[in-house]
Amino acid sequence: MKVLMNAGPWLAVPPAGYGGIENVVATLVPELRARGVHVVLASVGTSTLDVDELISAYDEEQFTELQKPYNQVMGITHAHLARVVSELRGRDDIDLVHDHVEVVGPATLSALGGPPVLHTLHWDLRKHPAFYGAFPPSIAVNGVSESQIARAPDALRAASLGAVHLATPLAGPVAGPVAGRDPQPERGEHLVVMGRICGLKGQHVAARICQKLGLPLVLAGPVSGRNTAAELDVVAQNPYHPLHSHPDVRYHLDQVSPYLDGDLVRWVGAVGGQERDDLYASARAALFPIQWDEPGGTAVVEALALGVPPVGLRRGCLPEIIDHGRTGFLADTEEELAEWVLRVDEIDPEECRREARRRFSPSVMADRYLDLYEQVLSRR
Repeated sequence: MKVLMNAGPWLAVPPAGYGGIENVVATLVPELRARGVHVVLASVGTSTLDVDELISAYDEEQFTELQKPYNQVMGITHAHLARVVSELRGRDDIDLVHDHVEVVGPATLSALGGPPVLHTLHWDLRKHPAFYGAFPPSIAVNGVSESQIARAPDALRAASLGAVHLATPLAGPVAGPVAGRDPQPERGEHLVVMGRICGLKGQHVAARICQKLGLPLVLAGPVSGRNTAAELDVVAQNPYHPLHSHPDVRYHLDQVSPYLDGDLVRWVGAVGGQERDDLYASARAALFPIQWDEPGGTAVVEALALGVPPVGLRRGCLPEIIDHGRTGFLADTEEELAEWVLRVDEIDPEECRREARRRFSPSVMADRYLDLYEQVLSRR
C-alpha cells in the first residue's frame, strides 16, 4: 500500500517542540512503514522523519506566519495543497491519502477525484459550522475521540468511520517511564500542567487550586508561540506589537501571571525533549482543568505513559481516557478537582503505564488506522 500522508506546511515532522498534529504523524508513520506501507510525506523541506518520499511546497516551517493578518497567510495552505494535487495528478500509484490539514485539505481533495481520502479531525469542530454542516460525502473521516464525533454535525457523523485515540511513543515497548533514560527521574512533589497556555486549558484554575492547597505547580508550554519569559516580555511591553492583544497573551498576563510567584507557582515556558519528559515523569500528578470539550487529549495520554496520574474536569475526551479511581480522577467542579488532587497518591503509577501500553501505544494506533485504510479502500 502507498499512502500520501498530508501533514501540512506549518511545522516539520517531527517538530522541534510544540506541534500536536506533527507529533501524531511522526508517531504513526514509523509503525506504518514497519508494516510494509510505503509513505509519501507532504510536509516542509526541513522534516527529518524517515519516509519513503518527501514532497513540499516550502523549504521552511510556516508556523510563525500564522500570526499575520489572514489576507497575508491565506495562500500558504493552498500552495501546499497545490503541491499535493500536482503530485497526485502526476502519478497513479498512490492508493490512499491520509489528510491532516484543516478544512482546506478535504475541500481540495474532494474536488480532485483522485485516490480515496481519510481525513483525521484533530480540532474543535465548532470552528467551521458551514463547512462541516455540508461536509463532502466523498471524503471519509475519523475522529480522535468518540465524544468529538458525537458532537459533530450530521453530515460529518455520516462520513465518520469512528475514532482513533492518539498515541505516544512513551507508551511503546521500552523499559521505564522515559524512553532511553536510566536512571529514571525521581517522583517529586510538584504538579504540572503541560500544554499551550490559553484559556481553554484552564491554567488559571490549576494555579488557583495549588495556591489554595499550598502545592507546588509548574506550568509548561508556549504563549502564542513565545517560548520563554524574555520572548513574552517583548510582546507584553510593546502595545504596538501585533501579538500584544492576542487572546492567549492577554490570558497569560491577566489571569495566569497574578498567580506566578517564582516559588509555589511557576511558568517555565516551552520545554521539549528529555527536559520535558523528565519534568512530566517527576511530577506528583498532571492537572487538566480544561474549559472546553477537549477532542484528543494527547497530554493526558503522555501523562499515563509516564506513570503520572491525571486529574481533570469531566469534559470532552477525558472520560474516555481516564478510568476514574484506577488511572486518575475526574471532577465536575473546581472544588471537587481540588479534593481529588489531595488523593493522587492513591493511584498506582504502574497501572497508568499498563493502561497506556494497552490502549495508547503507537502500534495500537497504527493497527487501527490500517483497519480504517482498508475500510476506505473497500468502499472505493
